[in-house]
Amino acid sequence: MGFVSEFKEFISKGNVLDLAVGVIIGGAFGKIVSSLTDDIIMPILSLFTNNIDFKEKFFALNGQHYESLKAAQDAKAAVVSYGNFLNAVIYFLIIAFVIFWVVKLANRFKRPQEVIPVADLGPTKDQQLLMEIRDALRTRG
Repeated sequence: MGFVSEFKEFISKGNVLDLAVGVIIGGAFGKIVSSLTDDIIMPILSLFTNNIDFKEKFFALNGQHYESLKAAQDAKAAVVSYGNFLNAVIYFLIIAFVIFWVVKLANRFKRPQEVIPVADLGPTKDQQLLMEIRDALRTRG
């Protein structure tokens, strides 16, 4: 029974629940950002790059020329797909930028926490006793 109660305590901790909610919302948010990137930003970006498809940017390590990345992969040629890497970097920058603005907007709506000043109540009984012991030891020495 100890294992079950320990597991129940672990699951009911706030951090685990917050993490689960964060993962679920993150998955849904990822789809939104992917759609924003694929359906809106990348087509606009392609206007500025003369419709260059970065996915097709590669070079074969065997020195031969292939018409497309698929043709090189079908020929089992070793290729460096730097276009896919560029796409991943662009996606990362876009996602980081979107998350930056979401967090900035969320922080704007968050209420500032009130700082409650703690009155100086002086030393506690334990602290007072320790100071008396310290003072008594000083006078003995």
